[in-house]
Amino acid sequence: MDAAEVVAEFDATIWTGPFSGDERKRAVAALEGGRVVFLPRLPFELLPAEQAFRTDKTLDDSRKNISFDPKTGRCHGSGFEGERLAALTAMLDRFGRGAESLVRELLPRYAPALERARTSFRPAEIAGRSYTPRHDDKRLHVDAFPTRPMRGRRILRLFSNIAPDGVVREWRVGEPFPDFAQKFLPRVKPMAPGQAWVMNLLGLTKGRRTPYDQIMLGLHDGGKLDAGYQANAPRAALSFPTGSTWMCFTDSVLHAALAGRCALEQTFHLPVEAMAEPDRSPLRVLERLSGRALV
Repeated sequence: MDAAEVVAEFDATIWTGPFSGDERKRAVAALEGGRVVFLPRLPFELLPAEQAFRTDKTLDDSRKNISFDPKTGRCHGSGFEGERLAALTAMLDRFGRGAESLVRELLPRYAPALERARTSFRPAEIAGRSYTPRHDDKRLHVDAFPTRPMRGRRILRLFSNIAPDGVVREWRVGEPFPDFAQKFLPRVKPMAPGQAWVMNLLGLTKGRRTPYDQIMLGLHDGGKLDAGYQANAPRAALSFPTGSTWMCFTDSVLHAALAGRCALEQTFHLPVEAMAEPDRSPLRVLERLSGRALV
């Protein structure tokens, strides 16, 4: 695969736009077509007091990421307290608000239904970290949440590289989602009768898991655990330098993060019905392949 096949580049330098009608159409078409929207000249500018956060010492000993929940205003995963924690929380909230402004301006058709979810900061270097295959994001995968059923909603994620020393964030992007799904859907095990109800009752999931969520988790795990697929699957190499921003639907774009540190990320959720072409969503693809409704 060639990087040009999976990337759509935009020349934005300001988070609030303005963007032309053609840019907006091109961005929607690129995202829904399974491409990465790349904004190489759109940095997230840190305040002077925030420069010191760009180190893995910002993390506590048990986490690889720091997470900010805009619904509660709370920050988790940092070893900081007091004023330093407040300043870090404010930085993550400011990034999340900037990301939301960008998405609403560049993708206005999504704005009425867009839900801003968690913001994360990933200060630690990826390369050299060791995880079990299922939890190793250096392997090609689509995003799915074990505890947070999406019920068909899209996962749109926006990233910005704020590394202080020019460290590039290295990604790999894989084959189109329909091709991947055709390979792995037959391997996915269905839920046992009553399983979704019991998991919700016990608080293991935040809401009831649907057949769609079960399949997406199966695709996530199946792809990561297949050593042959990881070694031989089609892929394109992407590099995101310091000062750049990018976004994609990570529930359909097979991706792997191989190296880099100090990345900010904002997650958004979007109903399938808000898309320009809902038939290109993972939900509709999987319903066609399985021949049944999944939510």
